[in-house]
Amino acid sequence: MRTAFRRPASPAPRALEPYDAAYLAGGPWQVAEAALVALGERGTVTVRATRVRAVEEAPRPDHPVECALTGLCPRSASVVYVLTAVSDGPEVAEIGRRLASQGLLTHRFRRRPTRAGRRRLVRARRDGTLPAYVLDGPSALPDGPLRRTLTGAGVGVGSAPPSVFRRRLVRMGTRAIDPDAVVPASGHHVDTGHGSFGGGGGGDC
Repeated sequence: MRTAFRRPASPAPRALEPYDAAYLAGGPWQVAEAALVALGERGTVTVRATRVRAVEEAPRPDHPVECALTGLCPRSASVVYVLTAVSDGPEVAEIGRRLASQGLLTHRFRRRPTRAGRRRLVRARRDGTLPAYVLDGPSALPDGPLRRTLTGAGVGVGSAPPSVFRRRLVRMGTRAIDPDAVVPASGHHVDTGHGSFGGGGGGDC
């Protein structure tokens, strides 16, 4: 009598973290936009027309991307400057490296979701547990000042600046982009773990 051995079923992959999903859906720029929206919803930053500012009394965020964003605007800063700096920063780059190591992004310079990454995005949409703006960008937000700012009515954001323009911003330097901007200290620690997306405070930025 022959005994049949069945291979144990592979465990289902865990749900995507919000900023992982934003990276897969729209790349680094969408991660920065999602962080700005999340922080705005929690009252950690305020957005007025084309400017953003961290709220001094608000609890400090836990997630490294959110820490990077709030650190760029202790006083009023340009939304374009903040989104550009965050999307090009080491915290977002670390998300891309991790997703590539998990086989969800290609390892090319212009990272694209792999077949596995696209499947995870489909599953995330089907689960419906993530805010719509994480997967679809600011166009999924209800009509209001923040949506109009991020979709381009205010500053022409809406999508990542062309790569040539981004390189020009870097050559110009931070002060030329936004004279009021705060330049973060170099060599700061990058937490590679998964911080809380919607949590309150206690984080060490």
